[in-house]
Amino acid sequence: MSNITPTEVQMKPAEYKSGVTPIWCPGCGDYSVLLEITKALSAMALKPEDVAVVSGIGCSSRIPAYLKTYGFHGVHGRAIPLASGLKVARPDLTVICAGGDGDGFSIGGNHFLHACRRNLDITYIVMDNQVYGMTKGQASPTTEADWDSVLMPGGTGIRPFQPLVIALASGANFVARAFSGDVAGTTDTIIEAIRHPGFSFVQVLSPCVTFRPDQKLWRKQVRKAPVEYTTDPSTAARRIMTDDGFNLGILYRGDRPPYTLKTKNGGDKESTLGSEFQI
Repeated sequence: MSNITPTEVQMKPAEYKSGVTPIWCPGCGDYSVLLEITKALSAMALKPEDVAVVSGIGCSSRIPAYLKTYGFHGVHGRAIPLASGLKVARPDLTVICAGGDGDGFSIGGNHFLHACRRNLDITYIVMDNQVYGMTKGQASPTTEADWDSVLMPGGTGIRPFQPLVIALASGANFVARAFSGDVAGTTDTIIEAIRHPGFSFVQVLSPCVTFRPDQKLWRKQVRKAPVEYTTDPSTAARRIMTDDGFNLGILYRGDRPPYTLKTKNGGDKESTLGSEFQI
């Protein structure tokens, strides 16, 4: 389980917000994800100073600025390496990585694969809207092959990236899908992801109503997965590959132990690292 330090007095969700006003488009699903993260932190009674939220570039990657926790807004596609380095250096922190489908699965795709493989105790929340919203509507890795747009007439013709299957095949220890409009369900999923040891991946379907107004229909299409989560990766893979992308819930829970840094002398790694920089 993550190193979680509860507060003496439970904070309200709004108390985790920084006071910086979000600048997302009206109707963006990321507003709900921000709320769901604060509700999860509140429900777990975590101290803001014991949580770090790391992001890359994109609409959803603005989230660290809107929270009172520690935060780092990195460069495009490099959120996971930053979060990984932080977790290794400060294993006492609850580390959450936040981003979008472009940041996480395109330029950051290779980091995503190896983070799943390494299995550090990090929670990775990807707000997937199947489009590059901040750069005005280009197709992203998860965009449907036949999505017709001004920038890509007739569609890309390229099969969409399958993040849940890739995460599972690469070794993620917890795999789930949520919908930003399902506040209670997504909050519960984020709580379970943080609590589960190892690399937890949560794909949150988060509509971009500006460039993908058709995604307003997601609210009617999403549904709770018809079966409970499995601990068998092959069963989870079959379920994910045969659903239509709208089944919500925890899909897989693994039991691999999280990666921990091993020092040469087996001692305290913080003191060991500090001694290396002493003059």
